[in-house]
Amino acid sequence: MKVLYITGYKAYEYGIFKKDHPGIKYIKKVLKQRLTSFIEEGLEWVIISGQLGTELWAAEVVFECQQEYAVKLAVITPYLNQEESWNEENREFYQSILAKADLVESIYKSPYEGPSQLKMKNVFMVRKSDGMMIIYDEEKEGSPKFAMAEAKKYRLDYDYSIFPITFDDLEQAATEEQWSD
Repeated sequence: MKVLYITGYKAYEYGIFKKDHPGIKYIKKVLKQRLTSFIEEGLEWVIISGQLGTELWAAEVVFECQQEYAVKLAVITPYLNQEESWNEENREFYQSILAKADLVESIYKSPYEGPSQLKMKNVFMVRKSDGMMIIYDEEKEGSPKFAMAEAKKYRLDYDYSIFPITFDDLEQAATEEQWSD
């Protein structure tokens, strides 16, 4: 696998509203554990669409991994200025990620026009990757369900891997961390 699409819940879907929320540490820990094994097997690129939450935390994990490995990050936004309505703190965080990314591109070269751009983003990201790592739990629907549905549909006709991370996986990482402290 050369290109991995990482996605999952947005920050608010976890109930996370602050940068220093303790849950972020466990999410990033699981992402890093899984990502490191893919990198060691030859992963070259991680792609994200730049959503607040899982995707931007994954970007931070990629930057950590870049200190040791030659993995690259592409932020491929669905449309221009997706951060326009975000608060200043989130916009600054987003801009800091874009500044360090190896590639920044937009699928649509225009601002938001409608939900079809978001649907197209899922199609594009799945087709441009060899697999998807997704934080998603079937029992807690949310925005990742659309990316998951696209990946499952694509997998019917193409060799495409889906690597789900569930809330149980995150819970286990938190428990392991607390036991080691």
